[in-house]
Amino acid sequence: MTFKTTINLSFAKKILAMYTRPRRNRKNAVIRSMVEETKLGVENLIYPIFLLDGKGIKTEVKSLPNNFRWSLDMLIPEIEACMKLGVKTFDLFPAVDESLKDKIASYSYASDNFYLDAIRKLKAEFPEMVIMSDVAMDPYSSDGHDGLVENGEIVNDKTLPILAKMAIAQAQAGVDIIGPSDMMDGRVGYLREELDEAGYENTSIMSYSVKYASAFYNPFRDALDSAPKSGDKKTYQMNPANKREALLEAELDYSEGADMLMVKPALCYLDVIHLLKENFNIPITAYNVSGECAMVYAAARNGWLNYEPVMYEMLLSMRRAGADAILTYFAKDFAEMVKKK
Repeated sequence: MTFKTTINLSFAKKILAMYTRPRRNRKNAVIRSMVEETKLGVENLIYPIFLLDGKGIKTEVKSLPNNFRWSLDMLIPEIEACMKLGVKTFDLFPAVDESLKDKIASYSYASDNFYLDAIRKLKAEFPEMVIMSDVAMDPYSSDGHDGLVENGEIVNDKTLPILAKMAIAQAQAGVDIIGPSDMMDGRVGYLREELDEAGYENTSIMSYSVKYASAFYNPFRDALDSAPKSGDKKTYQMNPANKREALLEAELDYSEGADMLMVKPALCYLDVIHLLKENFNIPITAYNVSGECAMVYAAARNGWLNYEPVMYEMLLSMRRAGADAILTYFAKDFAEMVKKK
């Protein structure tokens, strides 16, 4: 009995004499900030924007609250407001009228394409802004697929020249970063070669290297009316069950000249973001997709979640996982939140 009491007293003394107390580094806001391991700033964010042809248009995407489809005249003041908040990189997505779509996505590189014209005007208005574009057939395809459809099959190699025409037209318009999102094999190398030969060797490629066939894309497809007319995208987008395959896809894009590697979606694939960060020495980006953001908007509007802390925590998790940059529909709201503090 005496022996047990001695042991307990000895243990108590050791507890009282602890030398390592992690809470000391959390005792006030200044110290917490000083030792903070992950920093999240406006400069880490890319703002996706939906662009429409026409004038005087600003319509909210019903399935993606607080996000809009803009005509250029309405978008210009919005871009100016974002720039003042520190948001300077934008990913522009065109909502194309059905009458302009065909099987070979020819409007994507047409001389009268409203999207290309808008890019030229935006770069003239805001020379310091960085514009990223999307390279895939689906916004312009009557089939709604990212690649060329023949006899019900999305054919890989015949898609590549179409994507190259699209990419060159976008580079000519002033795009800074090309974003091939199609998931065709070999497209990064093909686009890099074609861009270089056309004199656009300084146009960057942020490849959608690891793009999963996810259920989180629906609000985006509503915004652009770009859902497949038949079938699905599982023959070219990745199986959500696969992780090692992400290394293969990323390695191919890296070797073909990608400047940045993207994981899409982000929230359910933080392990994949971390995997790429640990294995590649170029920037890793993440796309915080429409469905991920829509869940937060909906919950906040119903009073189930506190919007700003949840938004911050979600974005911070992506940075902590290894994302150098994040495409997110929260970009402007985050910038406004930071400015208030």
